[in-house]
Amino acid sequence: MPNRPASGSARLPGAALMAAMLLALLLAQPWLAAPAHAQGAPEVVDIPTRPGVTQRFIYLAPAQPTAAVILYAGGHGGLRIAPGGGFGWGANNFLVRARQLFVDNGFAVAVVDAPSDRLVPPFLNGFRQTAEHAQDAQAVIAWMRNRARVPVWLVGTSRGTQSVAAIAIRLADGGGPDGIVLTSTILREERGRPVPAMELDKLKVPVLVVHHVQDGCKLCPFGDVQGLMDKLAKAPKAGLIKFDGGNNEGDPCEAMAYHGFNGIEPQVVQAVARWMAEK
Repeated sequence: MPNRPASGSARLPGAALMAAMLLALLLAQPWLAAPAHAQGAPEVVDIPTRPGVTQRFIYLAPAQPTAAVILYAGGHGGLRIAPGGGFGWGANNFLVRARQLFVDNGFAVAVVDAPSDRLVPPFLNGFRQTAEHAQDAQAVIAWMRNRARVPVWLVGTSRGTQSVAAIAIRLADGGGPDGIVLTSTILREERGRPVPAMELDKLKVPVLVVHHVQDGCKLCPFGDVQGLMDKLAKAPKAGLIKFDGGNNEGDPCEAMAYHGFNGIEPQVVQAVARWMAEK
């Protein structure tokens, strides 16, 4: 006996009925369900830091973040974020291209540009370990704490690790992050100080080191990682997560080589999220 519409409902022609049934079936599929962490549109934010200086970053977050991360790209760090959210440089940087992965793992995210007084070369080169850089970061940390109401971590990659470590050291007595993550750390240096040469014994927050065992960058050899870990002995908590595999393309110090965790970004971000949750 053919099915009949419920009492009081309009009768659909055969083709329309089939289309309606198909739509209902598709909407019931789990892969079309709303994501676990619904989010708003990314925002381009400018905040005052030092006198006459502003700091721009892109903010994106799930509806209920469990923690927040401020991401520091490598290289010269001048992302030149446009008012509409585009990148003038650095779109392929590991942390920049992985920003949505952090959101998907429950993090509020800020992708930080160079400040307004460093928007031309050399951008952050020669600036990452200064008191002014730490002051800019302190303002972003405060903004993130007020907005997301969760612990705030700094995450750096390659030369971004020099920013993150230096900021956490300078702000160790107040206004600093709740923890830091160093990925593809600068372990040797041709100018300035590599991370292991910094005053890491002053750190008062957990530190996670993430490194690719096949990193071919001459400034980041995996064989030097243990020396870094030894310098972190006084940190409240220090961990090392190492990776291998993925894709290795182009310059060994650039983002699409093993140095940038090319091809294994989801695994890296998930591992970072798990470690931070164990704190």
